[in-house]
Amino acid sequence: MDEVLEVVELAADSGFEGVFVWLFRLLGLVLVLAGLGLWLLGDAGLLWLPAILLVVGVVLAVVPDLLLSLVELTG
Repeated sequence: MDEVLEVVELAADSGFEGVFVWLFRLLGLVLVLAGLGLWLLGDAGLLWLPAILLVVGVVLAVVPDLLLSLVELTG
């Protein structure tokens, strides 16, 4: 966990925190849309894959912002 916080702190110090947050939000949005597409258009036996994609997409959309907030509070 310390390594992740160091990388996030380095990104925050260099001024690229906004770029990283929006990159992860975009990737999370793509994963959520892929999960919804598989769920709506896919086979009913394959429901675990869309669920995983939806959860990972939401996590990727939320976690970078929380990490940057945590670094600002501790640093």
